[in-house]
Amino acid sequence: MTLSIAAEDLAMNDTTEQQVFEIIAKQAKIPVETIKPESTLKDLGIASLEAIEVIFDIEEHFNITFPDQQGANFDTDTAQSLVDAVRLGLAAKAAAGEGSK
Repeated sequence: MTLSIAAEDLAMNDTTEQQVFEIIAKQAKIPVETIKPESTLKDLGIASLEAIEVIFDIEEHFNITFPDQQGANFDTDTAQSLVDAVRLGLAAKAAAGEGSK
């Protein structure tokens, strides 16, 4: 049973990464295949104002809110850092939901 839960978590993580990459690709107007986890938003040609739109799009898509400091450094923040932030946001949202039951 633990194995299937771990497999589901892995699949969800892969899906989360794919969805974040697709949002970034749409904003950058580039093929999603060109985005690597280590790619910075700057590397992908996303200016700071566009990066803010990426953040808003991600928040809206996943129905989460990033802390104010998230996504603040467009030169060094990577696609993976956005994926990690989404995962943390989803985990916090799930924990809050469990606490309200």
